[in-house]
Amino acid sequence: MMQQFKFIVVLAFLFSVSYSFAVKQHTLNSPNGKIQVGISIGHSIEYTVKHASDVIIAPSPISMELDNGIVWGADPELQKVSTRAVNEVIPAAIYKKKEVSDHFNELTLAFKGDYWIIFRAYDDGVAYRFVSTSKKPFRVKSEQAVFNFPSDYKAYIPYVREDRTNSFEEQFFNSFENLYTYTNLSAWDKKKYAFAPLLIEANNGKKICLTEADLINYPGMYLYNEDGSNSLKGVFAPYPKEVEQGGHNELQMLVKSRENYIAAYDKGTGFPWRTVIIAENDHELADNDMVYKLATPAIDMDFSWVKPGKVAWEWWNDWNLYNVDFKTGINNTTYKYYIDFASKHGIEYVILDEGWAVNKQADLFQVVPEIDLPDLTAYAKSKNVGLIIWAGYHAFDRDMERVCKHYSEMGIKGFKVDFMDRDDQYMVDFHRRGAEMAAKYKLLIDYHGTYKPTGLHRTYPNVINFEGVHGLEQMKWSSPSVDQVVYDVTIPFIRQVAGPLDYTQGAMRNASKNNYRPVNSEAMSQGTRCRQLAQYVIFESPLNMLCDSPSNYEGEKECTELIASIPTVWDETKALNGKVAEYVSIARRRGNNWYIGSMTNWESRDLEIDLSFLGEGEYKAEIFRDGVNADRVARDYRKEIITIPDNRKLKIHMASGGGWIARVYHVEQ
Repeated sequence: MMQQFKFIVVLAFLFSVSYSFAVKQHTLNSPNGKIQVGISIGHSIEYTVKHASDVIIAPSPISMELDNGIVWGADPELQKVSTRAVNEVIPAAIYKKKEVSDHFNELTLAFKGDYWIIFRAYDDGVAYRFVSTSKKPFRVKSEQAVFNFPSDYKAYIPYVREDRTNSFEEQFFNSFENLYTYTNLSAWDKKKYAFAPLLIEANNGKKICLTEADLINYPGMYLYNEDGSNSLKGVFAPYPKEVEQGGHNELQMLVKSRENYIAAYDKGTGFPWRTVIIAENDHELADNDMVYKLATPAIDMDFSWVKPGKVAWEWWNDWNLYNVDFKTGINNTTYKYYIDFASKHGIEYVILDEGWAVNKQADLFQVVPEIDLPDLTAYAKSKNVGLIIWAGYHAFDRDMERVCKHYSEMGIKGFKVDFMDRDDQYMVDFHRRGAEMAAKYKLLIDYHGTYKPTGLHRTYPNVINFEGVHGLEQMKWSSPSVDQVVYDVTIPFIRQVAGPLDYTQGAMRNASKNNYRPVNSEAMSQGTRCRQLAQYVIFESPLNMLCDSPSNYEGEKECTELIASIPTVWDETKALNGKVAEYVSIARRRGNNWYIGSMTNWESRDLEIDLSFLGEGEYKAEIFRDGVNADRVARDYRKEIITIPDNRKLKIHMASGGGWIARVYHVEQ
């Protein structure tokens, strides 16, 4: 009898254990039903993603480890499940469209231990985030962010800079501007991290773009494949412990040692969204809003004063002017010439890039004697032009409020803050603090030398642009082996998915493939003149540079007038066609005018542009197309006025490395 009792007790114990650790399954579908997220909760938490019949993400574990040994996601105890469906429109004042459709289904899983995990399913992807509800301080030691793929897919990988391969620690200090390596996941260079966004080719022509959103007070995510598998894992820079002034002109803070945790908090918080963006057709990526939708809405401040626009820029062209009777350089006379040029063409801003403040002092109150900023500011105001001034990171961070207050009172309109070159928690929080302080004094911020955007421009609309791109500045020094033309038709599907980019286009010296060479002081672009013009439509950039010399622009009246007339924010955007690394066409509307831009790689290309979105009536187009000899003389172009056919189909031709641009307008009857 006693043995039977023991057997029953053992059975009961086994049953209770299996029940306690029974795997719980939850499913979340996108509004159109094509995407399905499966969440499995057992000893760990795993998620899968399917699109129609295709597995996008194979079972992948997620967790966060605190420095006290607690692991969110290890033997989780689910306490509550809630769902909601949202279908609303987000107004967007400074963006590529005035209204953003925000339509998703959401699943929130609340666990014992003061944490949640929230999953969202959109028709174009999936996102998840951890949320801490703790009322006490805590530290995050590590995060497990895993993306397992069902096959050895090919990927477009933006490895950190090639000169950062001695150690992984070195790679946390980089400029986030690099070309893409196209290779299989299994061929990942094990000496290198990559930064997001990163693009993966899946089955049936589908593309998967991995990035993050709402990164406000947490380290940015790198991606790494450590074992040649089909899996990518998130990597995060530990919190800086010791920093030392140095780097570029003593304007950076170099990390000498790090803590054993990646982030610290006084209380609970929402962590960044991990995003898996899915496109059935490549061109859908060129008009994706997921990062913007997931960002924290604008804080409760008046941002009506934020004025996007174009900028006459002097650094790329090395302050070079000709046919003038003064010595050009960093002096008031040169800058007044730039101001006159901007005023003449309706260009909103002139930038004073590096050089106006005394070098190697990291002090924005020490101005070189050749520059009289109050005089320049007053002169610019009289010409209806605003001034933006360059600021090295440490010089700005060390005395942020005094700097903002002083230059705002002087009449300066904003700062181009440069050389952060990190995205650990301290540096990410600096971006938020900088945005907040600048907003207090009604100043614009252009973050240069920084990581990809993650939605801060929605939270603080005065943050009007970000670099994090291998932009045209690279053509000042890059060898002919650097293929900027292919890069140009790659970033609309990858980097630009994250948000706006400070690419700094507008070159009037244009080179065919065999004629390009780096010339630092009189730089040129790869590809045709019309390619440079089309970039003002294709690249999203609310604060958009004219990189070349006013003297060169004055000799190119038609192109200058076109560039100056193109808006920098839009009412509507439509991606028309495209294939990653080959070609792209985008249409954007401002008011009653549509602007359409196309670019190709080094292959000449014929495309048919579908303009069926135009309304009733007759439409004409002012077009700039590659000239018949543009493949040899890249500046060759033709301007024409054409009538849009009744069938709304327009055939275009682009030369090797070429582009095409049109302004389409309704003909009043």
